[in-house]
Amino acid sequence: MRKQLTPSPDDRGELRLRVLRVLVKNPHFTQRQLASELGVSLGGVNYALKRLVERGYVKANNFRISGSKTRYLYLLTPKGVAEKTSLATAFLDRKLEEYKVLRQEIEALKGEVGSSDAAGSGKGSGS
Repeated sequence: MRKQLTPSPDDRGELRLRVLRVLVKNPHFTQRQLASELGVSLGGVNYALKRLVERGYVKANNFRISGSKTRYLYLLTPKGVAEKTSLATAFLDRKLEEYKVLRQEIEALKGEVGSSDAAGSGKGSGS
């Protein structure tokens, strides 16, 4: 199976959700800190933040630290809070569906293992 080069819309939505969730708790984080916290590339965080700012979900405010260094404070706008809720709802729905399918697969495998034990194979249950 080939690795997908372009992230799917679900992947981009998940990254936006993850960025928004971290920014709620840590609006002072640098892009480098965000990338480290999320386990993604700095470029990926930069791209996601630019899109969030362009769409009006996040406001980036400049502030000065230690005299000459300028940093940003990333604040969610009311529109950003609504987007975070929408993304979280879609993510939860997707994960619940994945869980349902996985649970069905587990039950099917348990049935297969149980029927092979009953057939006398002696494998799978530690006998």
